[in-house]
Amino acid sequence: QVDLVESGGGSVLAGGSLRLSCIVAGPMNRRACMAWFRQFLMSRERVASITATNGSIYVADSVKGRFTVSLDNAKNTVFLDMNSLKPEDTAKYYCAADPAERTCLDVWRLAFDYWGQGTQVTVSS
Repeated sequence: QVDLVESGGGSVLAGGSLRLSCIVAGPMNRRACMAWFRQFLMSRERVASITATNGSIYVADSVKGRFTVSLDNAKNTVFLDMNSLKPEDTAKYYCAADPAERTCLDVWRLAFDYWGQGTQVTVSS
């Protein structure tokens, strides 16, 4: 079992920044792949993921150059640093974990074993 708790969401003006945090608890072999998703009204997108075993990173084209994902193993925390935020970034952001490293490699994959409750990010102009 892996438990994920997100925090750091809120309301911000366009051009602003936020840092999302995901505190992770559970066996390391159940969370080889960590990811951030965002849920829009009618779709879900993987915005970033990181392979816990080697730190390999994926960032979606839609946020590349603005968002950064990182993992602090000592603190069991995954971060999503969001800069130059735009109104179209408005969504509920979820942290996810999966035991398969392949889940990180297959960046199209949306099914993860474990999900947090989510944190809302709202960007206004």
